[in-house]
Amino acid sequence: MTALVSLEGVRFHYPGPPGTRFELRIDLLEIARGERVAFIGPSGSGKTTLLNLISGIAVPQAGVVRHAGRAISALSNAQRRTHRIATVGMVFQEFELLEYLPAIENVLLPLRVGSELRVSHATRKRAGELAASLGVTHTLRRRPSRLSQGERQRIAICRALITEPSLLMGDEPTGNLDPTTAATTLDLLFEHAAAREATLLIVTHNHAILDRFDRVIDIRELQGVGDAMTSAADGPAGTAS
Repeated sequence: MTALVSLEGVRFHYPGPPGTRFELRIDLLEIARGERVAFIGPSGSGKTTLLNLISGIAVPQAGVVRHAGRAISALSNAQRRTHRIATVGMVFQEFELLEYLPAIENVLLPLRVGSELRVSHATRKRAGELAASLGVTHTLRRRPSRLSQGERQRIAICRALITEPSLLMGDEPTGNLDPTTAATTLDLLFEHAAAREATLLIVTHNHAILDRFDRVIDIRELQGVGDAMTSAADGPAGTAS
């Protein structure tokens, strides 16, 4: 399969004194179109940073990040934002919902800020269907502060799916959900990925779900070792945190 995402010679660090600052180093990472990949590793190992680099939220100090051959790390901030809204669906760890908007408008937000996207009868219908599939129809007129953690998370997932993205990413997307709702949510993410041949990337600490993915990558092994990856078939023993 053709690589949808590739990182080559990537180096990224946050500001700080040399020798004490965190640095992410990835010589090579390629992820195929339609592939389902889980990233694991302890807190602070760079999993969220990696998602931010792949999405274009962050830009490496060295190296290149590509989507379908396009070097997004070389784009301007405005160009990366336009690209991200149109092609990437993200479920952030802190949800990033806007308090001044009711839940339904948070779901539709990418369609309002994207220059090539529009809110229509069809997209409103899709928003309602997504909400129904995750059991949050009753929350759509409420502001985020009136929602539980789990409800906010499910609204964030609806927002990530509303544009039918080719790249879907989640930072612990089921972390605040009960087991039944978590399973339903994962099913929805996988169904979307399969229907659109979308690439699905998830950061998780939950090893019980790893066998659902095509590949499991321990970010500690990935750093500086481009081919240090394991398949989901190896199971948690092969991808210990």
